[in-house]
Amino acid sequence: MAVAVAIMFGACAGAPSPDATGEELFGDLCSTCHGVELEGKVGPALGPGSATVELPDQYLVTSIRRGIGTMPSFDHLTDEQISRLVAFIRGVQAG
Repeated sequence: MAVAVAIMFGACAGAPSPDATGEELFGDLCSTCHGVELEGKVGPALGPGSATVELPDQYLVTSIRRGIGTMPSFDHLTDEQISRLVAFIRGVQAG
């Protein structure tokens, strides 16, 4: 459990570039827990066929902004960064 927490908070270190793409944001902030290909690891899968495909974008936005379960909050991201991140996730889900 302590290792999982250390991994999660290690992914939160450093502020991303304001103009980072959704893919870059995901790679820097999310892939440690959700997998490089959104396959899921410590955190749930987010890719094609995952439960998140059916959830509204606002659910993803709120989860990213506030955190959910053991996922930390990413409230330091701008609305635009979160929009790019959600767009990237949706693009991967669409194939």
